[in-house]
Amino acid sequence: MNVKIKTTLGDITVRLYDETPKHRDNFLKLAKEGYYDGTLFHRVIKDFMIQGGDPDSKGAPAGKALGMGGPDYTIEAEIKPELIHKRGALAAARQGDEVNPERRSSGSQFYIVWGQKYNEGQMRQLAKQLELQEMQNIFNRLAGERRTQIMEMRRKRDRAGLQELQDELAALAEAEARTKGCGLSEAQKQAYTTVGGTPHLDGQYTVFGEVTEGLDIVEMIQNAATGRNDRPIDDISMKLEVIE
Repeated sequence: MNVKIKTTLGDITVRLYDETPKHRDNFLKLAKEGYYDGTLFHRVIKDFMIQGGDPDSKGAPAGKALGMGGPDYTIEAEIKPELIHKRGALAAARQGDEVNPERRSSGSQFYIVWGQKYNEGQMRQLAKQLELQEMQNIFNRLAGERRTQIMEMRRKRDRAGLQELQDELAALAEAEARTKGCGLSEAQKQAYTTVGGTPHLDGQYTVFGEVTEGLDIVEMIQNAATGRNDRPIDDISMKLEVIE
């Protein structure tokens, strides 16, 4: 299915992925209901992405903080390793892991990736960073599972025990990361060195579509002058049309 996002700067057509049916069907439902009509691209970061879908942005006065609005539900994550944050990817916004460990998506807010192109040296460095990030994520999860034990050791001021446990969890995290094959796939390397994008978001947010026409409009929007909270100084509104 395709949806045309008609903006004040031009039209963007996106194709929705069948691999993410919950996000696809929700986006189509809201688009058909006119939910997005009159909303703004309220958050724009150059060389990164453009974000919209907040119903509170309709008619919002200049300076109003936006980004917290949406329907009274979230969507189960549909994070797929093959659906990556290449330039033009359509993905769902969400709250952070600290309050949303299941990485459920916002009911309406979305973003379109711009990002940057990487050379081979940058990709090697990025792959290492992603490996370390994944190891830290695994370590944090394992530490959370042993929280009671850790708190008891802290209460007893058992520094030697804490250090021994930390070393144990670090070794487990490294082993699990290696088993999972963390880093960048060949498909990711190909996309991010030719098309560009934001690889550090892969595996963190649900990508549920991509731009098929109007990438030049995305470029114009991400170049827009912005004020507080990354909101464009001149409003960029949208109206969505489902292409049957």
